Amino acid sequence: MQKIIAGDPETRSPDIVAHNLTKLQTLFPEAFTEGKVDFEVLRQLLGDAIDHSEEKYGINWHGKRRARQLALTPSTGTLRPCPDDSVDWETTQNLMIEGDNLEVLKLLQKSYSGKVKAIYIDPPYNTGRNIIYPNDYADGITTYLELTGQVEDGRKLQSNPETGGRFHANWLSMIYPRLLLAKYLLRKDGILFCTIDENEHATLSLVLKEVFTEGAYEHAYISIVHNPRGQQGKNVSYVHESAVIVYPADRKKYLADVLKEKVDSRNLRDSGTESDRTDARNCFYPFILSAEGQIASVGNVPPDDFHPESANVLQADGTLEVWPMTDAGVEKKWRYARGSVERIWNKLGAKPGRKSIQIIFHKDSGTMRSVWKNAKYDASEYGTKLVESLIGPSGFTFPKSLWAVYDSIKLMTADDPDCIVLDFFAGSGTTTHAVWELNKEDGGSRRSIAVQLPQPFDERDRDQRLAAEFCRSRDRPENVAEITKERLRRAGISVLRGNPRVASDLGFRVFKLDTSNIRTWDPAPDDLDGALLAGLDHIEPGRTEQDILYELLLKLGLDLCVPIETRTIAGKSVHSVGAGTLFACLDEAIAREDVEELALGIADWHDALAPAGESTVVFRDSAFVDDVAKTNLAAILEQRGLRNIRSL
Repeated sequence: MQKIIAGDPETRSPDIVAHNLTKLQTLFPEAFTEGKVDFEVLRQLLGDAIDHSEEKYGINWHGKRRARQLALTPSTGTLRPCPDDSVDWETTQNLMIEGDNLEVLKLLQKSYSGKVKAIYIDPPYNTGRNIIYPNDYADGITTYLELTGQVEDGRKLQSNPETGGRFHANWLSMIYPRLLLAKYLLRKDGILFCTIDENEHATLSLVLKEVFTEGAYEHAYISIVHNPRGQQGKNVSYVHESAVIVYPADRKKYLADVLKEKVDSRNLRDSGTESDRTDARNCFYPFILSAEGQIASVGNVPPDDFHPESANVLQADGTLEVWPMTDAGVEKKWRYARGSVERIWNKLGAKPGRKSIQIIFHKDSGTMRSVWKNAKYDASEYGTKLVESLIGPSGFTFPKSLWAVYDSIKLMTADDPDCIVLDFFAGSGTTTHAVWELNKEDGGSRRSIAVQLPQPFDERDRDQRLAAEFCRSRDRPENVAEITKERLRRAGISVLRGNPRVASDLGFRVFKLDTSNIRTWDPAPDDLDGALLAGLDHIEPGRTEQDILYELLLKLGLDLCVPIETRTIAGKSVHSVGAGTLFACLDEAIAREDVEELALGIADWHDALAPAGESTVVFRDSAFVDDVAKTNLAAILEQRGLRNIRSL
């Protein structure tokens, strides 16, 4: 029975460097000497493909090398389950993870690498007021706990003023390693959607082209009018934000067509030269609608969609004639002759629900446009006010419009409504809310993974002070992640409101980033006897059986929402994870007389489940009364075909 100790690969997130070296050695074994890369040999093997010049195209900044190292350094942390903070813990497939997203992205690699269809992120804009995640540390977990006030004498989160000297470099060092790790989580057909403002639009574009290389990925750029009133700058009033969409460059269609905007009669009226009634004999005629707004002849647009009113003539029988006329009453012509319209309409039939006669001549959906302009994208109306309607002042400045995120996710996932959607800058939780709305709309079962830093509130800011008071009134920690969770709780209720039969998953499992449950050896020279006694058990004090179980899921690469069944065997709780992929008995005491019944019970359960691959069986090492009990239990399991037996 092999013991899992701190430092083992099982106790850390994947070692990406080791993985890359293995791939390189497979391709070029002759470039390795005693396990090390001989770069001179590698250069010779690659020939002219090596660029020896000092001047290269790309983006560089102070701290880039360190930022890359941060992405490649494995995490030793874990995610601790929080059922009491969750909604529908037992059944939900959604995750809300509280922690530094850099560490969380590392920890998700084994379980979710290559499984995420869509990533939507709205990273902190580099305005000088936003928090810049510090990247000058070796132990990410310890520093995370200090920054979020979870240990005493913690550091302070830092803003990034333009006067700091490395204004752009600091922001780039924050976003770069996170994008590197996010790329590994995407499926081969995965898409990333990232919004940004004018401060870092150019630099973000260059970073994305480095991480998602041109040739392997295509990069599309759109503008979203999210603030119609404008944010006044010194010379320009900004009404839009930008977004970069990254998807594979294999000439396949990855972004869904979108519904065209609803049009009124003026879109069907001809304009410009030769647009008068006299310019065509058969293009001046009425569309006739019934009194109920249904089609009586051709066209299917409710009367209130037709303007100007002077173009509408109400008949004695209650029908409405709509003529091609201007606001001034000038008689124009339709773009299409009466015969053409009637032939197409007769072929289609009068289909209720069509929004515009224009779809007779054009598809009712088309390729996404590069400018999104719609009242529903207003971040004030459908972001700030929507969040406030759910929970009151939230401390967020212009959270994303729910419908802008909704359309973004629909664009990326229309072809796979059962996929995973990730947002590792969750903010107020708009992405998860949008996933739920979209699932309600099309019957999909998309899963959401949201990650948010538990950033403490700055009570010098009025909105953040109100948000802190909101948390205090509910005896909750005063940080942003608490607002995220509360918004999601209330969003689930909101989605159900008016449609209580919605069968969608509106729950979420909460996990919190923390140090590993597996304790490292601390020699403590001033108390060696105490250190030796403490070292008998490798589990951190205060950690629950559930904490340990979910760390095993993470480190063995199992989904955090995988089904878990628990049985009592020989008086011990035994968990079967993923239909027998993992069996775990984490009881604190296993006596000699328990061994046979416990081992045979696990083996019989394994036989009944008959998992396709090899199963892993894990015990708490300190639970065995002696080595004889441990050896006998392992022997029985091995005789029954269970050979991968580990202890903690």
